[in-house]
Amino acid sequence: MEFRLLGTVSVETLTGPLPLGPAKRRSLLAALLLSANTPVSLGRLTECLWDDEPPSQARGVIQGHVSRLRALLAGADAEAYGVELATLGDAYVLRAPETLLDSQRFEELLMLAREQRGPADAVLMFKEALSLWQGPALSGAFAGPPLRVAAHSLEESRLATVEQLSRAYGALGEHHRAAALLTAETAAHPLRESLAAELMLALFRAGRQSEALDRFHRTRRLLADELGIDPGHELADAYALILRGAPGPPGAAPPKSAGPTPAAVPPGSGRSPDAAGPSGAEGPSRVAGGGTDAAAPAPPRPPFPAAPPSPAGEPHPVDLLPRAPRGFHGRAAELAALSRSAAGEAPVCLVTGPAGVGKTALALQWAHRNPALFPDGRLFADLRGFSAAGEPALIDVLREFLLALGVSPRRVPESVPAAAALFRSLTARRRLLVVLDNARDSATVRTLLPGGADCVTLVTSRHRLEGLIASDAARPVPLDTLETDDGTALLAGVLGEERVLAEPVAARRLSELCGGLPLALRVTAARLAGRPRWTLAALAGELADERGRLAYLDVDDTGVAAALRLTVQHLPPGAVHQLARLGHHPGGHYDPYAAAALAGTDPVTARAALEQLAAAHLVTETAPGRWVLHDLVRLYARSLDPASAREALIGVLDHCIATALAAADTAEPGGEPCFVLPEDFRRPSAVQDFADRAEAMRWLATEREDLALTALAAREAGLDDRAWRIILLQWPQMVWRVRDSWSPLLELALESARAEKDAYAESRVLTLLGWVLTEEGRTAEAAALLERSPVLAREAGDPLGEATALVNLAVVQAELGELPTALENCARAVELTRGEGDRHTEMLTLQHLARMHLTAHRPQEALDCARTALDLGPEHEEAARRSLLLAVCGEARLALGDEEDGVRLLDRAAQEAERDGYDEGAVRALEVLLRVSGRTEFRRRHDEALRRLAEES
Repeated sequence: MEFRLLGTVSVETLTGPLPLGPAKRRSLLAALLLSANTPVSLGRLTECLWDDEPPSQARGVIQGHVSRLRALLAGADAEAYGVELATLGDAYVLRAPETLLDSQRFEELLMLAREQRGPADAVLMFKEALSLWQGPALSGAFAGPPLRVAAHSLEESRLATVEQLSRAYGALGEHHRAAALLTAETAAHPLRESLAAELMLALFRAGRQSEALDRFHRTRRLLADELGIDPGHELADAYALILRGAPGPPGAAPPKSAGPTPAAVPPGSGRSPDAAGPSGAEGPSRVAGGGTDAAAPAPPRPPFPAAPPSPAGEPHPVDLLPRAPRGFHGRAAELAALSRSAAGEAPVCLVTGPAGVGKTALALQWAHRNPALFPDGRLFADLRGFSAAGEPALIDVLREFLLALGVSPRRVPESVPAAAALFRSLTARRRLLVVLDNARDSATVRTLLPGGADCVTLVTSRHRLEGLIASDAARPVPLDTLETDDGTALLAGVLGEERVLAEPVAARRLSELCGGLPLALRVTAARLAGRPRWTLAALAGELADERGRLAYLDVDDTGVAAALRLTVQHLPPGAVHQLARLGHHPGGHYDPYAAAALAGTDPVTARAALEQLAAAHLVTETAPGRWVLHDLVRLYARSLDPASAREALIGVLDHCIATALAAADTAEPGGEPCFVLPEDFRRPSAVQDFADRAEAMRWLATEREDLALTALAAREAGLDDRAWRIILLQWPQMVWRVRDSWSPLLELALESARAEKDAYAESRVLTLLGWVLTEEGRTAEAAALLERSPVLAREAGDPLGEATALVNLAVVQAELGELPTALENCARAVELTRGEGDRHTEMLTLQHLARMHLTAHRPQEALDCARTALDLGPEHEEAARRSLLLAVCGEARLALGDEEDGVRLLDRAAQEAERDGYDEGAVRALEVLLRVSGRTEFRRRHDEALRRLAEES
C-alpha cells in the first residue's frame, strides 16, 4: 500500500488504485496525510474542503467521506500495513508508517542527499527523490486554502530540489546535464529567478555563453512585462559573474568567453588541450565596459565538451525533422512528461498509444519546442512499422544518419553492425536528438540507439515495447485520446473559430463521436473544410449512425480504418480472431471469461490474446483483468467478421447467465429465482468462481451496466429466453439496492417473458417488479401487477414462485389497509414453502408474516414468527434478512414492554446491517431506536447510513 500526494492524490495497492471517488474525498485524504499520525480537527478539515462559507451539513459530509475512506482502507487490508483511520473526539487521525507516504519518502531522500560527501551519491539521491513526483502535488483534489498552501509548499520543495540536483551535476562537471534539467523547469516556471540564475550559470559552464546571456535578457524582459520589476540579486549576480567570466565551481575556472572551446583542438595535433598560446600564456581578455582582466591560466578541458567536428567538417548542426505539426492542441501533461524523461542519462523516451492518437505529432511538437537542448542536431527516421509499404532496411536508416553527420558516402559501412558501431562512435560526444517514429519492435530501436550519454532518443510506437523498457530503461509516455474541449479546439484550428463558435454544441458532439481521436477529428475537419456550406450538426448526424461512421472518417488514403488495418495486419491470427469477436459484444468491458465466450476459446487463451491486443493499443486495461475498446476500434473490429455476430452474441449471453447464476448462488445460497436454463444453452468452457458473498455482489454491481446492455441486445436479437434470465438473475443486487432504479430493466424482462409466452418467467418478473415498485412508493401500480403473479405461478406449476408472489402481494395489500387479506396470503405462502421443504423461501415468508403481525398489534405472534425464521437459516446466510428479522424481534420486545432487550436486539440488527453494507436495514433499525433512545451514537450511525445511501444512489 502506498499513499501519494506528489501528483494525483491516490492510494495504490497491489490490485491497483483505490476508487476514492469525488474530489472532496481526495481533499479529506490529503489533509489527513499531510498531518499523518497527528489528529486533524473538524474545523481544519472544513477549511480544506470548502473555499468559502461551508454548508450547514458540512460535519455530516465529512463524516460520510471518513466512513467511505475507512471502508475502502479496510477493503484493501490496511490494517496489515499498520494503517488506521481513527476518530478522536471532534478530530480524525490517519495513522500510517511514514514509509507508505511518498511526500515523507521525498523528504527523507532529500536529507540523505544533503548528507552525502560526494556529489555523485547526492545526484543519485536527488534523482530518486524527484522520481516520486507524478505531476503537480495534490492533483485531483478540491484544494481549499490550507491545501493550496500545502501544494505550493511541496512544489517549492520540488523546485529547490531541482536546483540542488543541478548544482550537484555542476560539482561533477556535468553542466550540460544541469542545463537540460533546468531548461525544462524554467519553461514551466519562467518567472522563478533562482531557476533562471542556475540555468544561466549551467549554460555558461557548459561553454554556451551566448545562450546564458540570452536567458538573462529574456527573463529580464519577462519580469518587466509581467510583473513590472527589475531582476533581483540572484539573477543580477549571475549575470555579473558571467560577464566577468568567473562562475565556475570551486577549484575550476570557467571556459573563457573570447577563445574557442578546448573541444575544438583536434586530437593528435601535438598540442595539449590544456596548453595556452605559442608563448605558453594567454593574452588579456576583454570584458564588458572595455576593460581587461589580468592574465589567467587556461581552463581545463571540460569532461563533457561540446560536439566534436564531424568527419566531413560540417559546421552546422544536422536537422532531419519534418515540419512542426499544425493545429496541435492540448497535451500539456505529456509534453511536460517528455521534458522530465529527457533530463536523465542517455534517455530513451517512448511515446505509445493506439493508431491515430497523435504520437508523431506529439514527438515532433516537443522536438521543435526544444531546439536549444540539442545544439548538435536532430535526426529523424520513419521506421514504418505499421505501414503497408513495409519497414525500411536498417542499413538504409543508418546510412541516412551517417551521411547527415558528415560521413563521406564511400566511408559508410555496408553491414548493419559496422554502420551501427560507427553511428554510436560519432554520437558518443554529441548532444543529439534521435526521433524513431512508428517503431514496431524493440530490436529495431536498439540497433539505432546513439552512443552518447547526452543524446536523447524519442521513440513512437503503437506497441508498448516492453522489451525496450526492460533492456534500455525506456521511459514510457502513454498517449490517450483528447478531452472534448481539446478536440473542439483542434476542429477550430482547421475550420476557424467562427465556424465552430457558431455551432458549439455540434462541435462538441463531433468531438465525442470521433472518440477524441486526433486522426478522426482531422479527417472530420478536412471533410468540413472542403464543404463550407455543410453544417457541423449535419455531419454530426451522419456520424451518429454507427453503420457508416468509419466510412465517413476516411479521406483518400488517410483515415481511421486504414490506420487500424495496418495495425491489425501485424497481429497473430488468434489475436485478430479475438478482436473480431470483441466487436460483437454489446457491453463496454471485457474480462477473460467474457472474451473467451465471445471467441469460443478458454480464459487462458483469451487473456493471452487480450494482452497482445493491449500491447498493440487496440484494447485498454482499465483495471486488473478488465479491458475496454475505443468506440471506433469496436466498429472496425465488428467489420472484420460480421457473419459471426449472432454466434458471438449467444456465447456472451450464455456466459452472462452462467456467471450470474454462480454469483447469485454465492451471494444468497439457497435462493431459487430461475434455475431452468434455455433449451439450447451453451455452457462456457469455464465459469468465474466467487470466493464469498462480497466478491459475488461486487461482480454484480460492477457488471450491472454491461448486463443491462447485453439483455437489451438479446431482446433486440429475438433471444428473449436469455434476456429475462440475465435481468432476473441480478435479484441479489436488487434486494440490496432496491431503490436504485431497477424498474426499467425489469419492464424489459417482462416484455421478453411475455414475448416467450412463458408463464413461469412472467410470474417471476412480475413478483420482483411489483416488490420494487412497492419500495419506490408506487403502491397502486404494484398491486395491479402483483394480482396476476400468483395465478401465473400456479399455471406454471411453480409453488415457490406462487409463495413469493403472495408475500409481495400481501405487502401491498397491507399498505392499502387490507391487513386481514394480507395476513391470509402470507399464511398461505408459509404453507406452500413448507410443503416444498424450501427453508430459504420459508424464511422469507415468515419474515413478512412477522412484520404483518407487528402491524396488526400482535407482538407475541410477530416474535414467534421471527424466531422460527431465524432458526431456519445459518448465521452466515441471508445477511439482509437476518437484520430485518432481528429488527422485528426488537420491535416486538418493545411492544411487549421489554425496552432493554428491544434496544439490544435493534442495535444488533443495525450492527449486522452495517457490517454487511446493508444500509437500508441499518436505517430502518436505527430509526426505531431513535424513537425510544436519545443516544448520540444512534443518531450518528443513522446519519452515516443515510449519507452512504445518498452517495451510492
